Amino acid sequence: MAWWGKLLGGAFGFMLGGPLGAILGAALGHQYDKGLKALPGAGQRQVPPDQQELNQTAFFTATFAVMGHIAKADGVVTPDEIRFAEAVMQQMDLTQEQRETAINLFREGKREKFRLDEVLDQFHSQIGRQRNLVRMFMEIQVQAAYGDGKKHAAEHRILESISKRLGISAIELGMIEQMVIASMHFQQREQQQQDSGRGRTRSNTTGVGSLSDAYAILEINKSASDGEVKKAYRRMLSRHHPDKLASRGLPEEMMKMAAEKTHRIKQAYEMIKQSRGMR
Repeated sequence: MAWWGKLLGGAFGFMLGGPLGAILGAALGHQYDKGLKALPGAGQRQVPPDQQELNQTAFFTATFAVMGHIAKADGVVTPDEIRFAEAVMQQMDLTQEQRETAINLFREGKREKFRLDEVLDQFHSQIGRQRNLVRMFMEIQVQAAYGDGKKHAAEHRILESISKRLGISAIELGMIEQMVIASMHFQQREQQQQDSGRGRTRSNTTGVGSLSDAYAILEINKSASDGEVKKAYRRMLSRHHPDKLASRGLPEEMMKMAAEKTHRIKQAYEMIKQSRGMR
């Protein structure tokens, strides 16, 4: 949480500037004003932010603002889309100040005058070399698009626009979408099994969290060799490793999301191993 402490502690040389800085300043509101008043006086030296802290600020800001923009894409922000955003905040275990800022960023993204392309260009310029961070950001936005259980045409167009702006091909976007849907199926299956264990329901989990979903999570075909399966597993695990992502600029608060993704990857790998009799 060091990046957040600096943000509120008056280190506003740390601000990003540009559209991301403007959005964050608006979202912080009175907290921003308090930070400005706390700035050191003339002649006092400010500690410059490091690259990781700048990346964390950019990631947090862009994530919630773009999420809000996607939610408004079809003209109406549904209760399910709001619940998804709230679930992300809950999973991040945000402080009250962080939660208020995230909500305000979401609202900024819903505004008619939200400059999506400019926000994405600055975001990409800030962390573009950290390819796995860009990928993580895209996965979160795809999840947001499916927040109400389905993806609308307007949301699809925005996702295509975002992916192009971030240098993600149409093929990779399709793989991300398949992975997100498959992960949702695994989550549904897990929830149904938990409910069944508590005696709440006798839900049929057939087709939910299936073998096809497992292959989609590892982004490989069923025809892949055992060696290719192992290689894909190691690649996906490395790509989503919480500590690796955090060291490159993923906010510490989002490490739980990365851990959840690695959990699904491990589940998928174990399912494939069992189906093939792999060791």
